[in-house]
Amino acid sequence: MDDAPQIRPFNEADLEACYAISLATGHAGGDASHLYRDPKMMGHIYIAPYALLEPGLTWIVADRDGVAGFVAGVVDTATWEERLEHDWWPPLRRHYADPVDVPPDRQTADQRRASMIHHPVSTPVEIATRYPAHLHLNLLPRLRRRGAGSLLLGIWLSAARARGARSFHVGVNRLNAGACRFWSRHGFSTLAPEAGVEGRTCWMGWDALPANQVIV
Repeated sequence: MDDAPQIRPFNEADLEACYAISLATGHAGGDASHLYRDPKMMGHIYIAPYALLEPGLTWIVADRDGVAGFVAGVVDTATWEERLEHDWWPPLRRHYADPVDVPPDRQTADQRRASMIHHPVSTPVEIATRYPAHLHLNLLPRLRRRGAGSLLLGIWLSAARARGARSFHVGVNRLNAGACRFWSRHGFSTLAPEAGVEGRTCWMGWDALPANQVIV
């Protein structure tokens, strides 16, 4: 492989690398490996279900040192969340105990992710309705600011549009300033759910076509 990063569709041989990337970028864009006893907890939520259940909308980017990033998503968030409830969460719930008896402020990082598996929080309905498609894009530091993220995003958006998607959203950790800047540079604007609750997630949305109504 030459020095230029190469983008290709995901295949199952990439799964372990994608789990590792999810962990290595899971602390507001930085390495989260020191926080977790189980290195797969992040990937169980943010990449594995997309890669395995919707591989046609998952791509990876690799350089001479191996897989260094991925993009994955779906065109209908509400339908996707129903599918996760039916096809993805049940076996994980059998594997991981529900930390329901541990107060949230005393839970370990692993327990917080286990709680998300047992009690997933749905995307705010007004966002899922107005911007139905969503995606995740993660890059290891060695590929950032080299154009790989923009290329991955462009490929994913083209494929999602071919499936009928026209409006898109992402959920970004508010502490991940680099990610917020990336999405803003690519046309995503900050959204305020009607509930008006400020949480860790910054919701951002973008329209491929003009729209008559935008929530800001």
